[in-house]
Amino acid sequence: MKGASTNNRLGDPKHAARATRTAGRQMRSRLLDAASRLFKERGLAAVSIADIAATADAFPSQITYYFRTKEALFVEAACRDVLYVARAAEQHAGQQLSPADYARALVDSVMGSDAVGFFVEAMTLTRRRQDLAPLVERTVERLHAEGLRAYAAEMAARGWHSRLDPDTSARRFWTIAIGVTLEGHAMGRSPNDLAAEMLRLLGPQADAPADAARLRIVGANNSAPSSAGKEKQP
Repeated sequence: MKGASTNNRLGDPKHAARATRTAGRQMRSRLLDAASRLFKERGLAAVSIADIAATADAFPSQITYYFRTKEALFVEAACRDVLYVARAAEQHAGQQLSPADYARALVDSVMGSDAVGFFVEAMTLTRRRQDLAPLVERTVERLHAEGLRAYAAEMAARGWHSRLDPDTSARRFWTIAIGVTLEGHAMGRSPNDLAAEMLRLLGPQADAPADAARLRIVGANNSAPSSAGKEKQP
């Protein structure tokens, strides 16, 4: 009976279709991983389809089947990488205890990665390949949307007050990140320089509630504020 059940599954068209889709997703992921590594090391022009296939233990025909062209693979790999870095940056920033530390953690994570520079290259490539522009546009919108979701959630959960509305803050963050990266790479600036410049341009993004500030002071000094201090508080 067990053998018959196995044979039935193998002969089931739906099971075969699911297995094919899973294998396809795994192959795409392997190709994107290999392409990302090679493109970052050598650049678009110095990497061939054969190089990527060999690194991914695949056939060149599989690259053209899944991505059509090397340029399309370049853009998709760059888009995937920047979304991964954005998600990791949000998770790291979420562990911070103050608005200033939250902003610095975001900036350090993003500027310390090569993903934004990779994505900037993909953006410039679409000037010559307008057929690839929609993927970049969708990625930019996802960066804004997911940044807004994460930022708004932190503001609400911690009681922080955003100095700009959350949507503007999220869009401003990625606009500055892309601009600073583009200019910085052209000038040969280091990741630390890029992070410092981005923090300068961002400025303070949010404030902690005054009550939270007073509580931190009380905890540090182990004393209550004076009555005069209380009267001055709004």
